[in-house]
Amino acid sequence: MTDPTLLVLASLADGDKHGYAMMEDIERFAGVRLGPGTLYGAITRLEERRWIRGLDADDRRRPYQITGAGRQYLEEQVASLGRVVKTARERLKHA
Repeated sequence: MTDPTLLVLASLADGDKHGYAMMEDIERFAGVRLGPGTLYGAITRLEERRWIRGLDADDRRRPYQITGAGRQYLEEQVASLGRVVKTARERLKHA
């Protein structure tokens, strides 16, 4: 899975993080290295949709937090992906 929107939401579901911490976390759990342009483009879209919010920064790094709406969207997408994975596994048994 390489959708930056879902990767950022999944990263933030584990707690608040700034951009670099998200990049490192995503690479660790998904094996995908998001470039800064891709990451910050996704962050902008997620803020516009109100699925994440920026928090006050103590230094130049701004942490982000998933919102209730973002958590709900992530749960829906995970359920949908689960159905796809289940179907694919069943079909592979017969291939």
